Amino acid sequence: MAYAREGADVAINYLPAEEPDAKEVVALIRAEGRKAVAIPGDIRAEAFCKKLVSTAVEQLGGLDILVNNAARQQAHKSILELSTEDFDWTLKTNLYAMFWITKAAVPHLQAGAAIINTASVQAYDPSPQLLDYAQTKAAIVSFTKSLAKQMAEKKIRVNAVAPGPFWTPLQVCGGQFPDKLPEFGATTPMGRPGQPAELASVYVLLASYEASYATGQVYGMSGGSGNP
Repeated sequence: MAYAREGADVAINYLPAEEPDAKEVVALIRAEGRKAVAIPGDIRAEAFCKKLVSTAVEQLGGLDILVNNAARQQAHKSILELSTEDFDWTLKTNLYAMFWITKAAVPHLQAGAAIINTASVQAYDPSPQLLDYAQTKAAIVSFTKSLAKQMAEKKIRVNAVAPGPFWTPLQVCGGQFPDKLPEFGATTPMGRPGQPAELASVYVLLASYEASYATGQVYGMSGGSGNP
C-alpha cells in the first residue's frame, strides 16, 4: 500500500489459502489508483517462483523493484523438536525462494532498479526457540551484501531491512509461544512492538532515488535495541 501511495503498480504473492486477505490488499492498492496484480502460489517450488516473476513482468509491463518479504517462523523449544520437514520448510520459504525469485528477476531489472530483502533482528540476536528461522535471516544478510557487490556494475542496488520485534501474523501463527504474546516487544527500550505501518517507509526509501548511494546495507528498525 505504501508503494502504491508513491505511484507504483504492485504485484503481490500469497498462498491460495490467503485469498480473502489478498483481496483486501488488492482493493486497497486499487483504491490508491494503482494497478494491483494478485499471483497466488507456493514459493517453495522453483517452477512457481519463475512463473511468479514472469507473470509480474507481463502484467506490470516490467519490473523496477523486487521485495523479498515472505517468511516462515515457527517456535520450537528444542532442536530435538525441530523435524527435518520443518527445517526444510523454513529454508525453502525463507532462502530458496528468495534465491529463485531474485535469479528470475535480475534479467528484467534495469539500471536504477532496487532489490530489497527482509532480514530480522534474529540475524543479530537470535532467540533460542527460533533456531531455523534465525539462521535463515543471518544468511539473508550475507546474501544481500554479496549480491550488492555483483549488481553494483549494473547499477542495481541491493539492500535489506532487519525488523524486530514487529506485530505481524508471524507472531500469532506459531512464531511465538502463546504465553509469550502478551509481553512481545516489551523488552525493547520503547517498551512495545512496532506496527507494520511504521516499517513501510524504510522499504519505500530503499526503493527510491533518495537512497541512490545505499547498497549492501542492512537497515535496522528495532525500537531502540541498537541493531544495524
